[in-house]
Amino acid sequence: MSQDNSHNIDKKSVTGSSVGSLIVSIFFILAGFLTLYDTRSYTDADSSVFPQAAAILLIICASVSTLQNLIRPMADEGFGRGSWWRRLLLVSTMLLTCFVMPYIGFLLAAVISFVGGMVAAMHDRWSLKALIVYLGSGALIMVVFYMLFRYVLYVPLP
Repeated sequence: MSQDNSHNIDKKSVTGSSVGSLIVSIFFILAGFLTLYDTRSYTDADSSVFPQAAAILLIICASVSTLQNLIRPMADEGFGRGSWWRRLLLVSTMLLTCFVMPYIGFLLAAVISFVGGMVAAMHDRWSLKALIVYLGSGALIMVVFYMLFRYVLYVPLP
């Protein structure tokens, strides 16, 4: 009988974890549809292409996540173990980037985002070689994205 109780406890934790994932996925599906609805009011058709593409991708990915959680729920318990300071650093860095971008521009805000993300993601010891490679590749990625948005997609950047 004790085996049945432990089996029920495992089922409850799977269900609890899946419910949270389902709620988040449904929220993103609704956010995608809300974004699609909002783009209908844009007067310039070119300015709605990127938000529409992002919203459609969001709806597709969140729908796949919803179906996956309904068909085969995850057995873990939400976030699990890990460094909370890394999670907080990543989210706060991304929020800071969003808030300062209109004032300091895309490239400088991207530097803040990249550095905060790298510090949060780096679990190994830092070495001079790793620092040079990460800073070089990060600078290249930021410049390429800037050029892509500014000169290819004609997105006005701050």
